[in-house]
Amino acid sequence: MGSHEDEVQSNKIRSIVASTTGGVMTKEVGSITGDLEIATHPLAAKSIEVRVRYDGAEEWYTVKGSPIELGKAISLSPNQLHELHERVVRHLTTPGMVVEGNEQATSLVGFSPVASAE
Repeated sequence: MGSHEDEVQSNKIRSIVASTTGGVMTKEVGSITGDLEIATHPLAAKSIEVRVRYDGAEEWYTVKGSPIELGKAISLSPNQLHELHERVVRHLTTPGMVVEGNEQATSLVGFSPVASAE
């Protein structure tokens, strides 16, 4: 896990991180590893979309398990959005399970937007 820098623009929050060995699982291309940029932003349908790309690249990929459904929450304050983004980043930069000696990629499958449920 590496350091990250945050950038906030119109409810989209971005962080630059170093992936774990297993990387981050995407819907489009499978696991990606290395220096990555993670972005979260709210969607109209009470959910948060999480996308990832190689740092400095143009093409974004959807993280497996995104969008995150917010349930009964109507909207999140800017502080709540930032806190959720930080939780997503921590989750995606925590090493995955080791299976037969290989670290598995992280994803948002089963991730809860509620901090106490983690």
